This record gives sequence, C-alpha cells and structure tokens, in this order.
Amino acid sequence: MNETEFLELLKKYQNGTLSHEDKDRLDAWYLHKASNSKRQLSEYELADSYEHLKSRLPLAQKTKVINIWPRVAAAASIIVLLGAGIFYFAKSETAAKQENIQIVEKAEEIAPGGNIGILTLSNGKQIILSDISSKDIIAKEDQDEVTIKMDANGVITYVINPDADTSKENGNSFNTLSTPTGGQYNIVLADGTKVFLNAVSSIKYPTQFNGDQRVVELEGEAYFEVAKDKSKPFIVKSDKQTIEVLGTHFNVHAYNNEAAVKTTLLEGSVAVSSKNQKAILKPGQQSNISDNAKIAIREVDTEAAIAWKNGRFKFDNADLKSVMKQLERWYGIKVEYRGDVSDVRFNGGTFRKKNLSEVLKVLELSNIKFKVEGKTIIVYP
Repeated sequence: MNETEFLELLKKYQNGTLSHEDKDRLDAWYLHKASNSKRQLSEYELADSYEHLKSRLPLAQKTKVINIWPRVAAAASIIVLLGAGIFYFAKSETAAKQENIQIVEKAEEIAPGGNIGILTLSNGKQIILSDISSKDIIAKEDQDEVTIKMDANGVITYVINPDADTSKENGNSFNTLSTPTGGQYNIVLADGTKVFLNAVSSIKYPTQFNGDQRVVELEGEAYFEVAKDKSKPFIVKSDKQTIEVLGTHFNVHAYNNEAAVKTTLLEGSVAVSSKNQKAILKPGQQSNISDNAKIAIREVDTEAAIAWKNGRFKFDNADLKSVMKQLERWYGIKVEYRGDVSDVRFNGGTFRKKNLSEVLKVLELSNIKFKVEGKTIIVYP
C-alpha cells in the first residue's frame, strides 16, 4: 500500500465510510509496519497505538482536551512515525524522564478484575459463581419450573420448563446477580435477554417473566441486548429513571455515587422517563439525568460507552475524575487528589486486562502524576 492509498483509507475512516475489507487492509498494513519497526511492540502496544492514530482524525482538538497519546502534526506524519518505529508510549524510562514525564513508582502490581459474581436466590441463599462448574445445575426456582445453569462460557442462563404456566400474574420468584469491585458477569434471562453486568453493580429480575411486562431493577452499570417481544415491554428501573423498550441494545450507567444517570442507545429505540419527563432516544444518542434537571440528550461515541463490555477503557472527552472512578471499580483502589484537576480531560483508551501500573503510565503521558501507596493512588496535576 502506498502513501496515497493509506491516506484515502484514513479519510474513509474519518467519514465513517470505511468498509470491513478496507479496515482489514488498513489493519494488516499497520501491523506489518509496526512489527518491522526498530523496536518490537507487544500486542497491547500495537492495538493502543493504532487506536490513537485513528483517533487523531480530525486533528482539531477542543481546548483543555488532552490526548493520552502523542500529538501527530498531519496524517502524512503517521507514515513517517510508523516507518521509523517511533511510538511515544514505547519510549524507555530514561527517555521519558528526560521529557519530565513522571514514571509510576514501582510497587506491588495491582491486577485487573475478572469474571466474579454472586447470585442471590429467592430464598436468600448466595452462590459464589466462581465455585460453579459449567456442568452443574446451579438451582431450581418457582417449584422447579425454572432451572438455573451455567453454560460453557461461564454465562448464567435460565431455562423454563416447557410445561410451566407463564400466564400467572403474581408469585414468581426474584433473583439478584451482583458484582463486587473488580468483578463483571454475564447472564441470559428467562426471555432470552442478554445482560452484561459491570463492576460494583447488581440487577434484580424475576426468574420468569409472567404478566404483561418484563421488569428488572439495576444499580450500577449494565449493557442490555433485549429479546424482542411486542406483547411484553422490557422495563429497566434504576436511580432517577425508568427505561421502556420492546427489543433493542443499550447501556445504562447508573451508579449511586455519581451525579448523573446515562443511557446510551446502540440500536432500536428506548423511552427514558424521569419524574414528569420523557424522552425517546435514537441510535447513537445518550440521555443524561441529574438531580433537578431536565433530560439532556446528545450524540456520543457509543463505542466509548460500551468499551468496558469489550474489555477496554475508552475515553471520549472524559474528565479525570470519571476516568479514575472506572479504575477504582475495576482495580479495587482508592483515589486521593492533591490539587485541582477539574479541567483535565482525556481521549483514547487501553485494555482492561492490563495491570494498573501499565494503565497509569499511559495516563501519565498527559503530565498527570500518580503516587502509589498500597491500594491508594494519589493524583497530582
């Protein structure tokens, strides 16, 4: 691929017209160039640098927005950088110190989270899901009408007995799936709806959906792929809002310790209600609800909203404190601030499977300094 072809593909990416075939060509060319650079890069470094290069189009940036990776003067410069094997975050510790970049102090590694969940049955019994094998039947509910299993991928599933009476209005049992700090878990509800639960979150749901509605209650964050059923709307209740859908994909961010509840729609349509307000979201939109405020709707990068589900941190003009809240929930750390960091914002991202020290090194490229004291992270502007 020559320079002209490369720039054309980048323009297509910018305009949202890049085909899957062209994306494969761009990926292959980039990885070839990077793997033949003077310094061999790891899989994580390759992916991170490539995501950055794509994010640099267009190049115009808003005031006070800091990109985690180096600034690139023009698209043509990308080719020069790749050909020379120059990657900002791949510099040695010595080179970084020469540029006055604070290096995270070497300390005991803080590992990332993983698939950790607790299932609470209708009788109050709690089951640690890491102790369950995919060959096991976890439990039976509703007088054996519903069987709870774990599939081969570690996903909790609810299987309804074909002879079960789903027309009854009341009497069905409720279960709760919860995740601790550093945990996430996936579940398939009795109607086939898939729920991806983020860290420090819980979802309460009936073991089977009787009556004319499918109602669940959420605290924290979850991504929903709702099974279509026109006769039974799917309703998600969380702090400050209620969401009603028939069948769609959306993300709900509703942590009690954060000021706003955010709902991001990927496909289909959802109705968001709060107090006496109601708004209909279109794909690519996000609603924002805070205390005593109207429902605000804006266009967003949906990939950033669900990056956690796909194993990444992805920041779209994110303020430092919201970034650190994600790290607190995923790594089980406590964050303290020494100085004003209110105007610091980030674009970019990295992998959730990395140790915390690796993530902090990426953030420090924006001249934010961190000091690690056990499981407490002190942040300096």
